Amino acid sequence: MVMRTLPTLPAVAEVPPVAAAVAPAPLRWRRLRRNTALLLGGGILLLIVLVALFAPWLSPHDPYAQNLAARSVPPVWYPKGSWAHPFGTDPLGRDYLSRLFYGARISLLIGVSVAAISGLIGTTLGMAAGYFGGKVDMAVSFLVSTRLSMPVILVALATVAILGGSLWVVIGVLGLLKWDRFAVVMRSATQQVRALEYVAAAQAAGASTWRIVRGEVLPNVVPHLIVIATLEAASAILLEAALSFLGLGVQPPTPSWGLMISEAKAYMFFSFWLIAIPGTALAVLIFAINLAGDGLHQLLTPGDRT
Repeated sequence: MVMRTLPTLPAVAEVPPVAAAVAPAPLRWRRLRRNTALLLGGGILLLIVLVALFAPWLSPHDPYAQNLAARSVPPVWYPKGSWAHPFGTDPLGRDYLSRLFYGARISLLIGVSVAAISGLIGTTLGMAAGYFGGKVDMAVSFLVSTRLSMPVILVALATVAILGGSLWVVIGVLGLLKWDRFAVVMRSATQQVRALEYVAAAQAAGASTWRIVRGEVLPNVVPHLIVIATLEAASAILLEAALSFLGLGVQPPTPSWGLMISEAKAYMFFSFWLIAIPGTALAVLIFAINLAGDGLHQLLTPGDRT
């Protein structure tokens, strides 16, 4: 009798748990480490936010205090500069570094507030138009077309000139004028999400409209919302700087980067740093916001990356 032996099965290599199934959190951290745009833009933006929050403790002088005996002192890298005023002083003798720190507060407040107001209005209208369609879509499209027919800067100039220039007037006017991009993008994104299977399944299961919009549609359009919010925040900061430069935005003596540029335009050929310093700070802030927004979009929607 011939004994037949069963073939020996190869030993199965023991797979570490992490290699077998990558947990969501490590995967997100891996994507974050490779997201150069988010790391760079977010790092610069975080630094500016920290400077704005701790401005009272970081500022070497009172940003409103005038010292006519120390007018137009150049920055420390000039031959006549002084470490008492590292970024120099303006024509009224106010410390420029302190005003720059406090100006970051104004710019960030305007960007966040305008993005929140316009985002609330535009997202509500856009999602309503994209989800319900029909007459609601026609009404929202008419409102968007009406808004797009009005130039933002001209309407803002006229409104601020009538109501008077102040920080909260600028925030309110820009917030009520910058919602159109939110509405257009959210309408298109909502239409795409509404046609997906899980929305139809939720409708078949008897879920309410509010439950579907809040639980199924809104989480899937958040990446688009974040990108538009960053773009609108940066645009609002630039518009505030333009209004302040024209004398219709934030009023003196409030330290605003646009107002600092406006006050220095008469001295640009003699004290170039008075324009270069707040202009550079404004450009760096806009760059950081746009870069961080693009990085967030890549992180939240990895399927769109190449």
